[in-house]
Amino acid sequence: MAEHNELGTKGEELAKNFLINKGYKILETNWRLGSYEIDIIASFKSFIIIAEVKTRSSNSFGEPEEFVNKQKQKKLIKAASAYVCRNKIENEVRFDIISVLIYGNNVKINHLEDAFYPTLN
Repeated sequence: MAEHNELGTKGEELAKNFLINKGYKILETNWRLGSYEIDIIASFKSFIIIAEVKTRSSNSFGEPEEFVNKQKQKKLIKAASAYVCRNKIENEVRFDIISVLIYGNNVKINHLEDAFYPTLN
């Protein structure tokens, strides 16, 4: 496995455990439909959480969460819509970003709740 894939996998595992420790229930990880993927789907209180995990080994080029651009957000919204329809979910959906910085033996996790909202265009 390529080094960047290993870093991403490690970041997703750290993010999943972080959410579990905060009381979230993990429903799915790496859920796919065609070209769409959702890193983590969880439930918390009355929400379904769609979480995008961004992992980096440095923030030299910006914080990891800054790499969730409008195009990525649109894909996540479409994927979430498909997941909700397929599973007949009636809960409100919230989009979170979990940024993971792994540098040496240090880890920094930043959880951005309600990171973005679905738009009509």
